[in-house]
Amino acid sequence: MTWEAVIGLEVHCQLLTKSKIFSGAATAYGAEPNTQADAVTLGFPGVLPVLNGDALRMAIKFGLAIGAKITGRSVFNRKHYFYPDLPKGYQITQFELPIVDGGKLDIELADGVTKSIGITRAHMEEDAGKSLHENFAGVTGIDLNRAGTPLIEIVSEPEIRSAAEAVAYLKKLHQLVVYLGISDGNMQEGSFRCDANVSVRKRGTSEFGTRTETKNVNSFRYVEKAIEYEIERQIGVIEAGGTIHQETRLFNPDTGETRSMRSKENANDYRYFPDPDLLPVVVTLEDIEAIRLSLPELPEAKRNRFMQQYALARYDASVLTAEAALADYYETVVKTSGGDPKICANWVIGDLLGLLNKQNLEIENSPVSAADLAGLIARIADKTISGKIAKEVFEAMFAGEGSADAIIKAKGLVQITDESAIASAIDEIIARNPGQLAEYRAGKDKLFGFFVGQAMKATQGKANPEALNRLLKDKLAG
Repeated sequence: MTWEAVIGLEVHCQLLTKSKIFSGAATAYGAEPNTQADAVTLGFPGVLPVLNGDALRMAIKFGLAIGAKITGRSVFNRKHYFYPDLPKGYQITQFELPIVDGGKLDIELADGVTKSIGITRAHMEEDAGKSLHENFAGVTGIDLNRAGTPLIEIVSEPEIRSAAEAVAYLKKLHQLVVYLGISDGNMQEGSFRCDANVSVRKRGTSEFGTRTETKNVNSFRYVEKAIEYEIERQIGVIEAGGTIHQETRLFNPDTGETRSMRSKENANDYRYFPDPDLLPVVVTLEDIEAIRLSLPELPEAKRNRFMQQYALARYDASVLTAEAALADYYETVVKTSGGDPKICANWVIGDLLGLLNKQNLEIENSPVSAADLAGLIARIADKTISGKIAKEVFEAMFAGEGSADAIIKAKGLVQITDESAIASAIDEIIARNPGQLAEYRAGKDKLFGFFVGQAMKATQGKANPEALNRLLKDKLAG
């Protein structure tokens, strides 16, 4: 408790455009190496970059969603460094005048406390290529398909104090960019990756310690492990009388450790200057307002609306609004079925998500459509089937056996609501079990479950539970 961590995150978020940020080359993932590297990407003499308008609009959309200032006149710069996967010898980025200035993101911690994390800036830039080391003996392969892919780099203020807070921030940020439709957020493909800047200081002091930057961590779990390791490592070095050096480090997921990569560069090492091939980007107030009108309902607003409109608990509303596609699915179920919103939530969260997780399927690939689930819930509401039978029908629907109505008809699962038929079955069961009847009437109330089970067995589980319980209580009471 003597030490305090100071953490700032830089997130590289790939924008969901069909072409690159300064050329018409495709950005599709998984193409054969170097098949999407055009003359602009390769930096051939005489070629000129042209800004992708969709990338600009997506960056502005992000800025509006975090309450940032949109810079009316932003500038692209050249950031110089030499690496095999950067064919021009510089990266086009934004330095002094980024498109997004300021903003914040509210995160919810494990104890329920909400903490606001400031965002310093978000700027547009092009991605570099990729160095490949596997399947190459003694040499490095270079794939430039990713070079020129549009990114926004989102830089937080150093206001994060633990690995858990860092993960909460990243998850909230990830949810936001996917909700906005500006990124697919696929961390395995590198669409959302993080650089973690970590330092430690004595608790209660205001001066920052020397920071290290752990580069390109592409999973929430690895970010958490990398930060935890780096905090412990730095404390250990300082307490042993050593000194922390400003450097770039890499995280090894196999060992859970970070290792030194190179000394950390400063801004002047990159020789930033405005790119002479690109004009300043001028955005009018009319442009900004038009983009603001295109913003979707954001996660927090949607969660709060679900709680109010559908009377859902905060937990249920949070689960259902975690993804925009899941929220849309749920609302379709509620509106189409006409069922109780809480019952609909139970089916989506419990039954549907349970089976999807078992099959490792996303909601977009659900074998049961929202309309089909609504049809099943409607059959429960009109007492065609009981809740218990509905479970059986749902599993058959998930297995691809058809709609609820088709399965109910094919399997003869229509609920028995004829009370005379249910009463007749109860009479037969009571007649066959005089001993249990006597014990029940003598005060052994637990035997009620025995009679319910027998009645359900006699009716093949089709008796209406409400009618069955009411008639059974009357008859057992004599």
